[in-house]
Amino acid sequence: MSGLGPIGRLGHWTATHFGVVIAAWIVVAIGLGMLAPRVEKALSGAGWEASGSQSVQARHLIDKNFNGLSSYGLMAVVHSSSQTSADAGFKQAMAATQRVLASSPAVSTVIAPQVSRDGHTAVIQAGAAKSSNDMVRAADSLKGRLATAGSGPVTVNLTGASGMWSDFNQANRTAMLKSEVISWPVTMAILVVAFGSLVAAGLPLMLTIIGLMAAAGSLYIGTQLLDISIWAMNFALMFALALGIDYALFVVMRFRGALFGGKLRAEEAAAVTMDTAGKAVVFSGLTVLISLTAVMLVPSPAFRSMSLGIMLAVIFVLAATLTLLPAVLAKLGPRVDKLSLPWVHSGEHRSPRFAAWGERLWRRPWPYAIGATAALVALALPVLGLKTGMPSIKVVPSSDHSRQGYNQVQSAFGPGATGPIQLVTTARRAEQVAAVAKRDAGIAAVMPAENGGGGLALVQAVPRQDPSNQAVGETIDRLRSALPQDTLVGGAVAENHDLERALAAKTPLVIGVVLGLGFLLLLVALQAPLIAAVGVITNLLATGAAFGVARWIFQGGSLHSLLGFEPQGFLDAWAPVFFFAMIFAISMDYTVFLLSSAKEHWDHSRGDAHEAMVGGVAHSGRVIFAAAAVMVAVFFTFALSGPLPPKEMGVILGIAVLLDAFLVRLLLVPVMLRLLGRWAWYVPRWVGRVLPDVRFGHA
Repeated sequence: MSGLGPIGRLGHWTATHFGVVIAAWIVVAIGLGMLAPRVEKALSGAGWEASGSQSVQARHLIDKNFNGLSSYGLMAVVHSSSQTSADAGFKQAMAATQRVLASSPAVSTVIAPQVSRDGHTAVIQAGAAKSSNDMVRAADSLKGRLATAGSGPVTVNLTGASGMWSDFNQANRTAMLKSEVISWPVTMAILVVAFGSLVAAGLPLMLTIIGLMAAAGSLYIGTQLLDISIWAMNFALMFALALGIDYALFVVMRFRGALFGGKLRAEEAAAVTMDTAGKAVVFSGLTVLISLTAVMLVPSPAFRSMSLGIMLAVIFVLAATLTLLPAVLAKLGPRVDKLSLPWVHSGEHRSPRFAAWGERLWRRPWPYAIGATAALVALALPVLGLKTGMPSIKVVPSSDHSRQGYNQVQSAFGPGATGPIQLVTTARRAEQVAAVAKRDAGIAAVMPAENGGGGLALVQAVPRQDPSNQAVGETIDRLRSALPQDTLVGGAVAENHDLERALAAKTPLVIGVVLGLGFLLLLVALQAPLIAAVGVITNLLATGAAFGVARWIFQGGSLHSLLGFEPQGFLDAWAPVFFFAMIFAISMDYTVFLLSSAKEHWDHSRGDAHEAMVGGVAHSGRVIFAAAAVMVAVFFTFALSGPLPPKEMGVILGIAVLLDAFLVRLLLVPVMLRLLGRWAWYVPRWVGRVLPDVRFGHA
């Protein structure tokens, strides 16, 4: 076919080479799919740290010179409300606990029990012989064995950082599986309603499954080279589902319009579809990748590997959309509507309902503009008082070993005993360091200095407050200012503090990079600076509104009974940077779909602003509505199950998509197109000379 761009020509080639395309994807699916089942056991459970920070340096020195008694060492808690350490049953439990710990290859040493004053609680510490990720894996296998070391009224619980991350990851995995079981039938039902055909509705799931299998296999290969967080797989699944649905909706509906409405042959319809919808998908995919690349600026292995996992899913889903999907569509031809419902052809090429909605917005833009803007601003204002912090023990289910052991230690030894601050210094400065720590108002007790290898000494200071209390972070900052420069301040609480500070420092940069590169990509796609800026600004407004609602729910504790969580008094520290990138990436799908369609109508009508706005809404509104409905349903299933962070993710992303799709993309942005008129598409000459010529053909 003549007049096609590169994406259109690719679509025509895949449509006419079905066998080659299918064979290639079978090789990819089988080759990487065979590795996929191994990925879960290979992924890491730790990595929540600021790489190169003082606390991480301290942990490495402690692991090397103090028998691994660092933040990721193991802590077993023997407790009984009726027996004490003087009773035979309690003694047997302590001895059995020591034997279980000593038998593990992940343990370098086992310390004699530290018994509380009342004798009802004993803490047994074990040094880490392996990396932080391996220690979390060791906790996975040891917590069950340790639990059996207790008997009758005596319990044994594994707590500490390794135990907490083990329990949290397990609870998170269970929650994700539960949410997936709920979300898949809901997703399929919405897709059937949106497409009106079982065959067409299955195409997004095809992209999702292939993208996920390929991403999982690639992640397994990646684990052989570096540590990758177990969360990478969870988010890869979510994005494979989200983008598989979005892209398939846009492409399949456009294909059906070209096939049935344009009376083209299947191969021609596939080529025209990819020349229009395919270009929009490419720009959308690039925007998603840019957003996730910006998260790589956060110096944390967990964040970077999560971004990597999502990017792999995006790349495979995007590749399948550009090659496999047009090949399958061309092969199916009219059979794409097999097993159809009565409304299968309704609104296929131009939805009458959304055209009528566009006309209404065109006639009365100001009331809608003022109403939508006022609602978004009102929801966004609370974000100014948003507080963040690293997850407290409340993110772990109350029945888990680490939560029970944590509470037992605090009851027996004080609130700060679960998060001791570890001070690594030279042996000759040990007394000076201990004296400085004792003078600090935030320190409840200072343990005697321990001498280790390399001429180093370890001083452990117990804070007065719970590790999640902001005052402990202030204590760490004071100690770092007062202690000699060659003294390192570490411990699990210091690692959390350093990561929180790194996130706070990088968040403005990440947001700025995402917004800046997102604007440039929209500028290239739309060739219009004003409407590209509108797309980014309205996106930011919807994101702010979602975080404003998140502050009300998670920081203020509203709806906590309904959603089933314990309020922490703050939002988890990773939410602003990571969820912002995810929200921006998903909502840019809708931005690209709407504005690329509007640009297509602007070009085709030779500059008719009315046709650009109404035609854009009429052609993309149904896709945006259906995709958003699926995403909101999927995200809200995460809000109903599991520990707190998945709830935060489900609520924030679900609300963001809801607001972005219905208040922004289907209301505010069309109104802005109406109010700006021809200026929306104005291109200064010097900008036009710099930009590549990108056009969206009109089938």
